Amino acid sequence: MNKLNFKKLAMIFIAIAILHSFSFKAIAEDKKTNVYQQLNMFGEVYERVRREYVEEVSDKELIEAAIEGMLQSLDPHSSFMNEDTFKDMQVQTKGEFGGLGIEVSMEDGFVKVVSPIDDTPAFEAGVQAGDFIIEIDGESVYGMTLGDAVDKMRGKVNTEITIKISRGDLEPFDIVIVRDKIKVQSVRARREGNAAYLRITSFNEKTESGLIKNINKLTDAIGDDITGVILDLRNNPGGLLNQAVAVSDAFLERGEIVSTRGRKKSGQQKFNATKGDISNGLPIVVLINGGSASASEIVAGALQDHKRAIIMGTTSFGKGSVQTIIPVQRDSAMRLTTARYYTPSGKSIQATGISPDITVNQAKIEEIKSFSNRKESDLKGHLENPTESNKNLDEIKEKQNISKQSDEKKKIDYQLNRALDLLEGISLYKNKDA
Repeated sequence: MNKLNFKKLAMIFIAIAILHSFSFKAIAEDKKTNVYQQLNMFGEVYERVRREYVEEVSDKELIEAAIEGMLQSLDPHSSFMNEDTFKDMQVQTKGEFGGLGIEVSMEDGFVKVVSPIDDTPAFEAGVQAGDFIIEIDGESVYGMTLGDAVDKMRGKVNTEITIKISRGDLEPFDIVIVRDKIKVQSVRARREGNAAYLRITSFNEKTESGLIKNINKLTDAIGDDITGVILDLRNNPGGLLNQAVAVSDAFLERGEIVSTRGRKKSGQQKFNATKGDISNGLPIVVLINGGSASASEIVAGALQDHKRAIIMGTTSFGKGSVQTIIPVQRDSAMRLTTARYYTPSGKSIQATGISPDITVNQAKIEEIKSFSNRKESDLKGHLENPTESNKNLDEIKEKQNISKQSDEKKKIDYQLNRALDLLEGISLYKNKDA
């Protein structure tokens, strides 16, 4: 290539580079201009409302409402927290707060109950997961922000509130609830037959310590007869991510628990289990339902993927996103969705939920009475059992009666009853192999 042609080619490349530079600069300038135009439009609307709205509205109210609207337009879980709601959130994660005792989200313009918290006013009044709150004290919820609705439901202890509930195909109906101070005991435990039953109602700062203390107490009390652990996460709305990781880690020896992935690398994290299983390898059944959300889905997903537990019940809520609390100035903050979380197998449960290994719908069981309760041992002159004395037969009858009474109590909770049956079956199978 001669020098003249080389110079011409070089000039063409330089011209193209200059044109591209101008082009990118023009695009950037256009974007900036567009943003400025939108902000100018916001300023105009703000000033009009401030000057001409039928009633006087403070600058603080207008700006906070604008921020709340912007965040709520993103997804149902992003929101703005003013000074009061920010303080409430901080108190709630510590395990004590005031209110009705329900976890809520916004859906289709109405407040949706994610789940009621055990032994709270809302729970006792019969509020259920999946209910829609359409009115609060006679005022329609439609058009309110989630924050506004929550503020209306909060109030002084021992004051009444009436909420109108829409539930499935039923006609909307009112429920009167007396507000109370909510103290959340996040872990409840009891012996169920020879199983250790652990119910986690939410994931707050006290969950891990409560779990460890209760399972140690139960395993010592039951001893060698223990058949397994039932971890009840039904109607658990979630809570702190680090507590969900800690609860999962308590039953796992190794492997990934959960990972989070966001737009930025800072939103990408992986949490792994450490050695040690507080149940010493006992069989575990995890109960879930449509009210099991967020952190409870992390636990169920981790134990399911590692085949450490059998998941029983119905499909969970399907909240597979992570919210970060970002302080704004001194006294307020925003809850912003910054990542999605994934189970160890790489599955996102966002809007799909955790599918149980064994689907068991909650049901009411009615016993069908047999034609006659008489047995051979009741017949006059019956032959005695050559391997059992009459005294032993009386003891067997007594045990059967106790077992029957216990079964009648368990029928109140059909899903729990099925979980107990499953653990009993696993135990019998293991003993057979031994």
